[in-house]
Amino acid sequence: MPQARIESLDHEGHGVARVEGKTIFVDGALPFETVTYNTYRKKPNFENAQAMQIHTESFMRTKPKCPHFGVCGGCSLQHMEFTAQVAAKQRVLEDNLERIGTVKPETLLPAIYGPQWGYRHRARLSVRDVAKKGGVLVGFHEKRSSFIADMTECHVLPKFLSDQLVPMRELVGKLSIYNRMPQIEIAAGEHVTVLVFRNMDAITEADEAHFKAYADQWNVQIWLQPKGPDTAYPLYPKDAPALTYELPEYGITMPFKPTEFTQVNHAVNRVMVDRAMRLLDPQPGEVIADMFCGLGNFTLPIARRGAKVLGMEGLQQLVDRAFEGARFNQLEHLTDFKVANLFEMTEEWLDKLGHFDKMLIDPPRDGAMELVKSISAEHGPKRIVYVSCSPSTLARDANVLVNVKGYKLRSAGVVNMFPHTGHVESMALFEKD
Repeated sequence: MPQARIESLDHEGHGVARVEGKTIFVDGALPFETVTYNTYRKKPNFENAQAMQIHTESFMRTKPKCPHFGVCGGCSLQHMEFTAQVAAKQRVLEDNLERIGTVKPETLLPAIYGPQWGYRHRARLSVRDVAKKGGVLVGFHEKRSSFIADMTECHVLPKFLSDQLVPMRELVGKLSIYNRMPQIEIAAGEHVTVLVFRNMDAITEADEAHFKAYADQWNVQIWLQPKGPDTAYPLYPKDAPALTYELPEYGITMPFKPTEFTQVNHAVNRVMVDRAMRLLDPQPGEVIADMFCGLGNFTLPIARRGAKVLGMEGLQQLVDRAFEGARFNQLEHLTDFKVANLFEMTEEWLDKLGHFDKMLIDPPRDGAMELVKSISAEHGPKRIVYVSCSPSTLARDANVLVNVKGYKLRSAGVVNMFPHTGHVESMALFEKD
C-alpha cells in the first residue's frame, strides 16, 4: 500500500495529500502525518482513501473518547484535539473566502464554541432488525455504508439520551412492528424530551403499553409518525408540556414541534444569536429583514431590540410556528412573517417588499445566490449579517456582495456548532461605506 504526507484538512475533515500530482483525501489522517493508505474510490483527478497506518503522528492527534469512532459515521474528527478542530475549521473558511469568493475579511472574528460533549439535542437515529447482530440496532449509519452502527453509547448526545440507546433497542424489539419502524427522531427541549417513532404499520394495544411503560421509566414523551413529518402526533403522555428552547438574554422562549428544524446545539446557538445581534446592532425604528427565518431564531431577538422585522421562509408550517413564537413572546407588534421561495427571488420582488435598513440571511447549504443578486447596489441594506452552514456557498455569495454589489466584508469567523465533525458553520458581516 502507498504512503503519503498529509498537508492539510478538507472541509469534511479528511486529510489531504498530493501523490504524483493527484489529490488524495485520506480518512483518519491529520496534517503533518505520514500515513499508509488504502484507496476505496478512484477518480481521474482524485482518490478517497482510508489511513491504514500512522507512521508519524501529528501533534494534533488525540485518543477518541467514543469506542465506536471509526465505525460510526456520526463523527469524523474525534481523533483531533478539540481546539485544533476549531482552528482547522477557521482555515477552511478563510480558504473558501479567498479561493472561491476572491474576498478577504478585514477582521477575523474569534471562533464561537461551547461544550465538546453532550451537545446534540436533536438526532435522527436509524432502526433495523439485524439477526446477525442479535436483534434490533438503534444508531447512526456506519461510515460510507447503509448499515447501522452497533452502538451502545454516544458521547455527542446528552448522557440521559446516550443511556437510552440500548433500552430503545429493547423497546423496539418488544413491539409487534419491530421490523416496520425504521427511525427514531430525538428532540430534547429545555424541560421535555420527545422520541418520535416512525411507525410504518399501526401499533397494537400491547405496543402502546410498552411505549407508556418506557415513557414513564425514562421521563420522555412518545410520539408516532405514520407517514411524513406532518403526521407526527403525541401518543403518551398527551398532556405533556410543549417542547421549547430558550434565549435567556432576550427573555425569549421558543415553542417547537419535534419534527421541526431547530439548532441542535443549544449552548452555541445562544452565543451565535448574541454575536449576530452585536454585529447587526438592531435599533428602535429600523426596519430589518430576516431571510430564511425558520421559527424566528433571529427574528424575535431583533424585535426584542425594538426594530421592526420581516421574517421570510419557504414553508407555511415554519411561518405559522414563527407567528406563534412572536405571540408567545408578545412581539407580534414588531414582527411580520411571509411565505416566500427565496431561491427564486428577483430584484423587482425584493423592491416590492420596501426598504430595509439591515438584513440577516441564514440560508441552508445551498446558500442565497438569487437573493444576494437581487439586492440593489444603490439602495440595498447598509448592513448584512450572513449566517452560513456551508463555507463554499458563503464564499460564492460573498463574491457577489463584495465584487458586484459594492459591500465590504468587515469580518468573518466560524461557529463550531457540531464538534468532532467536519461541519463548518460561520458568520460574516457585510457593510456599505
